[in-house]
Amino acid sequence: MKLQEDLSPLLLLLFHCVVSVYTFITFLPACVLSWVSTPEAGSDYGSEGDRAKRAKAHSLLGRPEGPYRAVSSLKELVTSLQPGLDTLDKMFEYTARRFPNRDCLGTREVISEEDEEQCDGKVYKKLVLGEYHWLSYQEVLTAAAQLGGGLASLGQHPKNNIAIFCETRAEWIIAAQACFMYNFRLVTLYSTLGGPAIAHGLKEAQVTHVITSRELLETRLRAILIEVPRLQHIIVVDSAPTSWLGYPHGISVHNMAAVQKLGARSEAAARERKPPLPSDVAVIMYTSGSTGIPKGVIISHSNLIAGIAGISERIPNMCEEDTYIGYLPLAHVLELCAELICVSYGCRIGYSSPQTLADQSTKIKKGSRGDASVLRPTLMAAVPEIMDRIYKNVMNKVEEMNWAQRTLFLLAYNYKLEQLAKGNSTPLCDKLVFRKIRSLLGGRTRILLSGGAPLSAATQRFMNVCFCCPVGQGYGLTETCGAGTISEYWDYSTGRVGGPLVCCEVQLKDWVEGGYRSTDKPHPRGEILIGGPNVTMGYYRSEAKKQDDFLEDENGQRWFCTGDIGEIHEDGCLKIIDRKKDLVKLQAGEYVSLGKVEAVLKSCPLVDNICAYANSDESYVIGFVVPNQKHFLALAEQYDVRGSRNELCNSETMEELVLKAITETPLAAQLERFEIPRKIRLSPDPWTPETGLVTDAYKLKRKELKTHYLKDIERMYGGK
Repeated sequence: MKLQEDLSPLLLLLFHCVVSVYTFITFLPACVLSWVSTPEAGSDYGSEGDRAKRAKAHSLLGRPEGPYRAVSSLKELVTSLQPGLDTLDKMFEYTARRFPNRDCLGTREVISEEDEEQCDGKVYKKLVLGEYHWLSYQEVLTAAAQLGGGLASLGQHPKNNIAIFCETRAEWIIAAQACFMYNFRLVTLYSTLGGPAIAHGLKEAQVTHVITSRELLETRLRAILIEVPRLQHIIVVDSAPTSWLGYPHGISVHNMAAVQKLGARSEAAARERKPPLPSDVAVIMYTSGSTGIPKGVIISHSNLIAGIAGISERIPNMCEEDTYIGYLPLAHVLELCAELICVSYGCRIGYSSPQTLADQSTKIKKGSRGDASVLRPTLMAAVPEIMDRIYKNVMNKVEEMNWAQRTLFLLAYNYKLEQLAKGNSTPLCDKLVFRKIRSLLGGRTRILLSGGAPLSAATQRFMNVCFCCPVGQGYGLTETCGAGTISEYWDYSTGRVGGPLVCCEVQLKDWVEGGYRSTDKPHPRGEILIGGPNVTMGYYRSEAKKQDDFLEDENGQRWFCTGDIGEIHEDGCLKIIDRKKDLVKLQAGEYVSLGKVEAVLKSCPLVDNICAYANSDESYVIGFVVPNQKHFLALAEQYDVRGSRNELCNSETMEELVLKAITETPLAAQLERFEIPRKIRLSPDPWTPETGLVTDAYKLKRKELKTHYLKDIERMYGGK
């Protein structure tokens, strides 16, 4: 220990000497380059403070509540899409004509699949995967046209609904493009939905045809077929088997390849094809149901075109040389829009999954390479839950380093943070210190886009520093085609989601009950309303009261009331600060923002996930916690508490120890005392979409969590 203390100043001095020499050597070239190039407004020159102060939006009427519009949308909305490309089928056909032979959709070959037993006795399937095999843009266009013709031959009519219930894969996009070409309304359902939710969506949409995978047909869909009387045809995207037996009378099961052959032979279907109009429905997207039964959001071609045009304007230098890795659910608006943007620019899309994404992912056999290492993407979308996992995993590795390695890493990390704040790059640190971490995602990622939930400041800083690329936070909803706001790529400020996109406007509506008003100082606050051509057509087959979230102003512009509370900063940036449905009034009249409490507590290393809960008849908050395995077991060992993970999670002693540890986190963040959970329940198993406790975007399903932990709620509230 004494030796480490003696060496620490020496190592610090050595690090600064190396950096100083490098800075001196590169100073003159940097000056010359800065003289010959004049920075444009909005470029990545200047300090973080300067970048953060640049105007990103302005109030059209000069009022604090807005509406706020992007500075760049003073001009007419301009996109890279050619004039006349006003429907999704036209957009893809245009790209296929431009880049007929370029790689479009890629899938990795499965070499082998093995069972691997863990130390706790559980058996996991591990994969050894080969290289990516690619379909060109022309091949995808041909496959989509043939599939659309085959579906038409099987009785699918234009402007009628057809469902896709499938994992994220190349066939999903091929099926979607087929539906866009033939003007079939595509009903999307999450592949992790339970039986009742699947049956509800299929019955409500009155579908006669459904596209699915063999695994989902056997494990989820088959059991509820009897509840969907209108269903006639099931199209399975996998290549085998060639015959399907044992299905209810009146339902025919087909292979996708066979339907494509049928379409290739049916010239009549192609001749009778009636392309969609911009106002026609493209997608009925069923939400993941965080608040109950999934609702179908009606999205037109023009809605999606506006949304993807607005989002793509915030992604710099998009071109056909980019490679995108697709692994989030395509039934989620974030992933669908991201992939539609990519195909509009001629990019490559290589498919993956959360279980095969990285070398250390759960389904990748040790010693094999994950999808990101093979594909080496330049563009990537992620939800905060996945970024938080990466952050915690890397920091755990840092803790395991020897003293010299850990000290060097922290020195480089803090040095780069300082340089980013000044607007400087750090190529030496990037190459010597962060290259290995950057290689976790392939080593070429130049833009990371985060959406679906708030991203913590610590995780955002970590991704900026260690992955050597900007992390853009976005804000949007299914009801706004995923479009709303995205931070500028050169703005490294945290906790904010940027200014409005060029396709929409944002305004604030007073919420008096929650204490939020547009007249608040120093920043106007209120419920966020998003208006513009990206605002969708409403909810499918929904009674009038559920449509109240959609408004139309005197100019005919549609607005969506998000239910989220935001504040607008001086530069026009939006910050999400609360949610109406997350606000609970305690017995004594105090309001608790459950989302705020969860965001603070998740910063604790002991916590992998948490759901705060409060009953209005009670005076305190409780919580359900998924503990981080490494820190949790270390805590148990520290206090000599023994047992399996299940036994430890059911231990009152461990509940008290974890509660004490996480209580220090909110106190440091200056939460009010009544906001801090007084009791917690530890969960031995993580919450995944498969458990039904979180959505596919890893948002908490509060209703399901309440039902799951009902006995624990009664216990923690004294049996009331």
